[in-house]
Amino acid sequence: MSVDLATVKRVAKLARIAVTEEEAARMEGELNTILGFVEQLNEVDVDGVEPMTSVTPMDMKKRVDAVTDGDKSGDIVANAPATEDNFFLVPKVVE
Repeated sequence: MSVDLATVKRVAKLARIAVTEEEAARMEGELNTILGFVEQLNEVDVDGVEPMTSVTPMDMKKRVDAVTDGDKSGDIVANAPATEDNFFLVPKVVE
């Protein structure tokens, strides 16, 4: 796959990036180089290779999935002008 100048300008417009003619011409070459590398990666035979998170086999670190309030409610309301039972108190604005 190759990218032409019109495609570079269209992508730049969609990304809302202002590019000059010289920048667009330079980006055309850069994008074609990147896409050429990606095409090379498609040639790699990965049959039988399991997905992995690291180059060395290891178990993922896991934690207990427990819902907590983080014990931070006192810290959160510490600077509030008015609180009650770790809740913010605000003046009534609607009658």
